[in-house]
Amino acid sequence: MLTELKSYKDERNNIINYEGNIISNMKITFIGSNNTLNVHKNTKLKNSTFTFDCDNGTCTLGDNSFNGMVRVGQDCVVKIGDGVTFTGWTYISTAEGSKVEIGDDCMFASNIEIRSDDAHPFFDVDTGRRLNPTQDIIIGNHVWIAAKAVILNGGSIGDGSILGYGSILKKKIPNNCVAVGLPARVVKKNIAWERPHLNLVKPYYKPNSSSIIKSAYWNLTDESESTLRPISMPFNKRLYNAFKILLKGDVS
Repeated sequence: MLTELKSYKDERNNIINYEGNIISNMKITFIGSNNTLNVHKNTKLKNSTFTFDCDNGTCTLGDNSFNGMVRVGQDCVVKIGDGVTFTGWTYISTAEGSKVEIGDDCMFASNIEIRSDDAHPFFDVDTGRRLNPTQDIIIGNHVWIAAKAVILNGGSIGDGSILGYGSILKKKIPNNCVAVGLPARVVKKNIAWERPHLNLVKPYYKPNSSSIIKSAYWNLTDESESTLRPISMPFNKRLYNAFKILLKGDVS
């Protein structure tokens, strides 16, 4: 295990591409071979962990600040764009050739999980069919993820949207909307959010959009997105989902 972030290459062709100042208090583990960690020279990392469990994995961090753990599986890709901020710990997991992509200018709160996999497989007893396949997760640009939110395999978020506190997302939500709940569903569309903190950036009252500088992400929600339709779920399906969520405490 490496405890510093610096340029590196080993005999198994595991590579760290980084040209910035050495960063300490890191945990970087290459278990397999042909893995690559690309880190922008201006990236700010705090007590972060990167684990490459298998082979041919790639993790790329843009010019941002990251605080958390990234677990990269076989043939997997994790990519985090520029200008992304993390208030607290975020856990990202991939497996079986899946990818997690996060766009530019996103804002992550604390205690967030992003999982393209369930860590362990389960199957239909009659057919032997796998019931929880890994799926890619795509998060667009300028997306706000509130504290304790969870994004599971197959989750996708369009540009300019918000995923609310404690929500669990496993489907696609469109641009410029607010999604909350368990499971998360769209509750408000045609919204835009901006970064200025209510207490830390003047004016300290922001009653309308004239009090902030607008970003490029003020757009109407794409009405063609199927996730805008009301969600109807039978009781047994809700019970199944709740049971599955209880199992998420296992991050092994």
